[in-house]
Amino acid sequence: MIPVLTTSGENIADAWERSLVNLYHQGCHIKTEYDKVDDPPSIDATMLITIRDPLSEPMIHRDMPGGFEDLEEYCMEVCEGIKDHLVRDNTDESDTRWEYTYHQRLFGYTVLQGSMVWNQIEIMCQKLANSPHTRRAQAVTWKVWEDNDCYDPACLQSVWCRILDGELNMNVRFRSNDAYKAAFMNIFALVRLQKMIAERVQDLSGMPIKVGRYCHIADSYHIYGSNMEEFKGRFMKAVRERTFKQRTFRYKDFRDIMQEARPGILKKVEGWAVISLSKLQSHISAAIPTLDHGGYGHNIISSCLRIIAEHHGKDAANETIRELGLDKKGWSEQ
Repeated sequence: MIPVLTTSGENIADAWERSLVNLYHQGCHIKTEYDKVDDPPSIDATMLITIRDPLSEPMIHRDMPGGFEDLEEYCMEVCEGIKDHLVRDNTDESDTRWEYTYHQRLFGYTVLQGSMVWNQIEIMCQKLANSPHTRRAQAVTWKVWEDNDCYDPACLQSVWCRILDGELNMNVRFRSNDAYKAAFMNIFALVRLQKMIAERVQDLSGMPIKVGRYCHIADSYHIYGSNMEEFKGRFMKAVRERTFKQRTFRYKDFRDIMQEARPGILKKVEGWAVISLSKLQSHISAAIPTLDHGGYGHNIISSCLRIIAEHHGKDAANETIRELGLDKKGWSEQ
C-alpha cells in the first residue's frame, strides 16, 4: 500500500524539512518511469503538508536545490510569466520548446486553438472579493486533450483558495512532486502567489486580507533513488549534526540580493527565444487585468514590450501599446 503521510510546520523551511524526514522514514519503495537500469527505487508516499504561517521566518532552507538567484528566477517564472514565451506551439511538430509553464496555465489558459484566454488567477480573485467563503475559487492546469499524450505533463494540478476570518487559505495539489529536488522551490513560489492573491483580493474588496495557512498535497511525493546517496549524506546528515538555525536562512536577510538579481534574470530569459508577436500580445492581454495589483502584471507587460521592440521592431511595440490601450495606463511609445 502506498502510505498517506501528513506533516505540518510553522514556516516553509520547517515544514519542508519535516516532510522529507517523514517521507524518508515512512515512505514506500517503488520504481518510476524515469529510472535508469541500475537506479534503486524511489521512496514515495502521498503527502499532505500544512504550513501554518507561510510568511514567517525562516522561510529558506539551506539545502534548497539552487541558489538565491535561482529561487528568484523560479518565483518570477511561476508568478510573473517570464518564461511563457518558451512554451511550444503545439500545432508545430518541429517546435521542441517547453510543453507548458505554470504561469501560462494559471494566468493564460487556452482551449485547443481557441482565441479565448482565461486568466484563472484573476477570476479567482474576483470570486473571492465578491464572496470570501466561496468554494469555487480555483485554477487548474491539466489539459486533457494535450497532457495525456505529453512526455512531460504538468505536475501542479490545481490551486484553490478560501477566506476565513480575513485570512486567505490556499490548497495546491500536485500529481507528482520531487520532494528533494523541486518541492521547496514549488512551495516558496506558490506561497508568493498566495500573497499576490491575498493582496489582489484586498485591492478588489477594500477589506484587509492576510496570508493564511498553506496546504500542499502531492499524490506522489518522492525522492528518486538516483538522489538517495546525496540525500542521506547531505540532507539527513545536516539534520543530525546541525541546529535548525544552522540549516536555514531568513528570507528578509537575502531579499535585497534576490531583488537585485531580477534585471539580469529578465535579460537572460528574454534572450532565449524569438517569440511570435501574437503570442507576446496574448501574454500582455492576460496581464492587463492585474495592473491594479502592481508588480506582476506590470513586470510581464514591460518584459513583453521589450522583446517586441528588440525582435519585431519599435513600430510593432508602439502599435501594441496603442491597440491594447497601454498608452492610457502609463506606457509611452518608444
